[in-house]
Amino acid sequence: MKPVIFGLSGEALTPDERAFFAEAKPAGYILFRRNIADRTQIRALTDDLRALHGRDDLLIMIDQEGGRVARMQAPVWPSFPPGAVFDRLYDVAPSSAIAAARANACAIATTLTEAGIGVDALPLLDVRQEGASDIMGDRTLGAEPMRVAALGRAVLAGLADGGVVGIVKHMPGHGRAMVDSHHELPVVTADEEALESDLAPFRTLKNAPMGMTAHVVYTAWDAERPASLSPVVIDRIIRQRIGFDGLLMSDDLDMKALKGGIPALAAGVVAAGCDLALNCWGRMEDMVGIVEQLPEISETSRARLDQAMASVKRPADGGSSLEELLATRDALLAPVLA
Repeated sequence: MKPVIFGLSGEALTPDERAFFAEAKPAGYILFRRNIADRTQIRALTDDLRALHGRDDLLIMIDQEGGRVARMQAPVWPSFPPGAVFDRLYDVAPSSAIAAARANACAIATTLTEAGIGVDALPLLDVRQEGASDIMGDRTLGAEPMRVAALGRAVLAGLADGGVVGIVKHMPGHGRAMVDSHHELPVVTADEEALESDLAPFRTLKNAPMGMTAHVVYTAWDAERPASLSPVVIDRIIRQRIGFDGLLMSDDLDMKALKGGIPALAAGVVAAGCDLALNCWGRMEDMVGIVEQLPEISETSRARLDQAMASVKRPADGGSSLEELLATRDALLAPVLA
């Protein structure tokens, strides 16, 4: 198995993809809008991926946050609100906000499990900072670290209630970035004392099954390399100071914050300490190069992968229906949505 998550080119595997993936044995896959048409198609695609590898626990993930980050969209699937909605409700009724966040996450998970998707890149634990880039903005759960942690814990629990593994992101914190890492490299110059507030939600939820790194330079820790490529940040900050020992993946290697060839970047993030490299765009030339440059997955990373995928199970009784979950969420959110 290679320590990489690959994207796909379209709504079904091409013959070239099928042959390549069968030989390369990537750790998992990520889906985007280009891979999704309707309920029948997406379930056929995810079933095909599992059959190709003979693994019911194959890592198949998606970015289904709600708000402006939603790969499975209406009218086929429900619309889900961004994280900031739960932050606003927390101002009025903290316990209701936590309950609403959990119900919403379970509703998301219900749609994902029906589609055969077992991992969601949620929750964001980035602490929003005034004046920072809007790339986080209303996606975040707030500007107060303990509130972010409380709502993030509810999201992880809700996803698990519905049989989906959550990913805490973007470690060790993207909330101070003044530019969008999809387009350029953010450099955060805050000192270590200030950065403690960024670490706090991740430290509180350090036992999360999966985490994702940030393509951000933190000059207090490593002035030369973004976190995804920094052994210093990954080992000293994420693994030691935060105490995270779950499966750690990079953010997407195609983001413009990173410079260099995609295969070399994949090798770089794994060498720096990420368990898995994330390559989203399904370009065969890049994927072939990545497989050529990456070693086999380490025993430690494989154990983390297996443990993360085994960390949640679908409820034996099916749990609450999607309609019930959405009704519960909407009733709780009524004070801030009216």
